[in-house]
Amino acid sequence: MKKVTMSILALAAFAAPDAMMAQDGVEATVSADVVSSYIWRGQDMGGAAVQPTLGIGYKGLSLTAWGSYGIDSQNEMKELDLTLSYSIGGLTVGVTDYYCAIGTESTPGKYFEYAAHSTGHVFEANVGYDFGCLSVNWFTNFAGADGVNKDGERAYSSYFELAAPFKLGGIDWTATLGAVPYATTSYADAGGFAVTNVGVKATKELVVTPSFKLPVFAGLSANPSTEKLYFVAGFTLGL
Repeated sequence: MKKVTMSILALAAFAAPDAMMAQDGVEATVSADVVSSYIWRGQDMGGAAVQPTLGIGYKGLSLTAWGSYGIDSQNEMKELDLTLSYSIGGLTVGVTDYYCAIGTESTPGKYFEYAAHSTGHVFEANVGYDFGCLSVNWFTNFAGADGVNKDGERAYSSYFELAAPFKLGGIDWTATLGAVPYATTSYADAGGFAVTNVGVKATKELVVTPSFKLPVFAGLSANPSTEKLYFVAGFTLGL
């Protein structure tokens, strides 16, 4: 998350762009992003990290595992998310199990602990629609280690986001606007409606050799509610 080690950079020499392999209608993907910092929905989740993805899909139904593992220190937060989703046309619905743990000796983090007041899991449902020129998504926590509202009760923390892709200067861009609709401690202690994520991201394939292209990206993200501004850069490795 703050420095990318030479051993990680060396992997790029043997990697190919993110690949999709199809057989009998089944699609699989294996990739990993290496990022300078981990920014999620306008929140700082840590420094430089490796973020692998493993997914399989069939006729609109997909199961994906995504993780984030800090490079600098073993005390960085470790995350493993499992998402089951279904897409038809532009509509997508899904459920995600987020699991986060510091992973230190004093707080080892037990993956199979699901008790409401001690679990490291958060369960979230989402629904969204991609119109092509604009995508709209809504996310709501419904179980696990959710935040609380002003009354100290489960907040059913929610977040909605608009994203618009466009091309400029030969580069693919995405503009994002995200907000929290009501009070929750899950999003930087939002006390009510709060715009938490205003950003733009650019992606371009860097031609390393005639047969190998490395997708690189960079983005600026502002959180007006906390008055923070973040800059993230990274690249994607695929098999």
